[in-house]
Amino acid sequence: MDYPPSPAALPARLRADPRVTSALARRDIGAIFGIAKAEAGISYNRLAEACGIRAERVSRMARGDGMVTSLPVLERVADGLRIPGICLGLAERPWEKPAHTPPGDHHEDGDDPMKRRDVLRGALAAGLAGPGLAALTTTRHDTDAALAADHSSADLGYWEHAAERYSYGYHGQAPAKVLSDLVADFTDMKPLLSQPQTVKNRATLCHVTGQMAGMIAIVLHDLGQHREAHGWFHTAGRAADEAGDLLLHAWVLGREAMVPLNYGAPQAAAHLAAKARHFAGDKPSAAAALASAVASRAYAIGGHKDKARHAVADVEAMMERLTPQQQADTWFGYPAQKHHVHMSQALTLLGETSRAYATQERALELSRSPSLMTRALIAIDKAACRAHDGARDEAAHIAAQAYGALPASYRSGLTRTRAMALYESLPKQTAGRDQLANALALPT
Repeated sequence: MDYPPSPAALPARLRADPRVTSALARRDIGAIFGIAKAEAGISYNRLAEACGIRAERVSRMARGDGMVTSLPVLERVADGLRIPGICLGLAERPWEKPAHTPPGDHHEDGDDPMKRRDVLRGALAAGLAGPGLAALTTTRHDTDAALAADHSSADLGYWEHAAERYSYGYHGQAPAKVLSDLVADFTDMKPLLSQPQTVKNRATLCHVTGQMAGMIAIVLHDLGQHREAHGWFHTAGRAADEAGDLLLHAWVLGREAMVPLNYGAPQAAAHLAAKARHFAGDKPSAAAALASAVASRAYAIGGHKDKARHAVADVEAMMERLTPQQQADTWFGYPAQKHHVHMSQALTLLGETSRAYATQERALELSRSPSLMTRALIAIDKAACRAHDGARDEAAHIAAQAYGALPASYRSGLTRTRAMALYESLPKQTAGRDQLANALALPT
């Protein structure tokens, strides 16, 4: 096969330039982009098109912001800039191999369709065995390959719909079931990342990859697998970065901040939430609202009450400016019901129990059928408010009833962590403490 020349190929003189050879040895693709533009006049748009990377990302990398670590992206860079594979520690690229003519298909006048047809006709005339079947199979495989090459856009549409479907949450399904379905679909989608794509399709694919990986991380977090959740959030962030989608990256960071928030590291949560708020920018968005809400809870847990109240005020002001689409009741939106769930804990931790009770009731009113996990978490917040107000026996009873009513598959991770935190805060002489201990299956 003859490979057409690349419009972004590095000139031979630059490939031999010590700056380029040094950058290649370090896999510093950003430096190579910068040299290609400065020395060869290859625009960032042309580099982006040739390498299947968004022009904004190419520009940032040339300025030293970001690097390429993904093998498929390195391969696209090598192919787009016509850099021999060995220079980047890759296998020999297809365009480096000399063109050859398949055995039995040499023609003095080039590829002769009539002669090829005669060969196929003769093979089939001999019967559907041996050469005849082989010729038929080869034709079918070639057709399948051609069809597959044209299906990337259609596949992307399917995966965009799949991500949207998952974004509506558990819908009564156990988290473990949702996780298994998500991972199975993610595994089916993953091969697309290794296939050539247009810049637009590549950005869309990375966006969907970030969404799917982020949702996997959410479920892992809910199941208490916080270490693995961090890993998936990292993958989601890398995908969002490659897609050039700052709001998606902000959403990923905001959701990741909930892992340390719920598992005993409020300072780390506040740091991630602040980073998410920076990525989200000044305009109101679901990601910005989420980041402020998580920050309010992190500051409250850490005892920084003034910062917590400032974050509460920030998110409440932002709620009034969100569009209906931004308030969609999905994992990517920031609906009023989710807002009140966040405020329930923030206000509970701040000791503002009157406001907390009101926001807990509002959270339940805004959802006709709140998930089992949401209902349990709101009940545990209510119990914490009752404990703060001095009704510790009632608090233990509310929490024990809410946690004990959960199916076994929901009694791990976040719900258990929050119930345990309340249990440990209650004095040992609290009458209902043993009831809560029994629900948690603790020795009394």
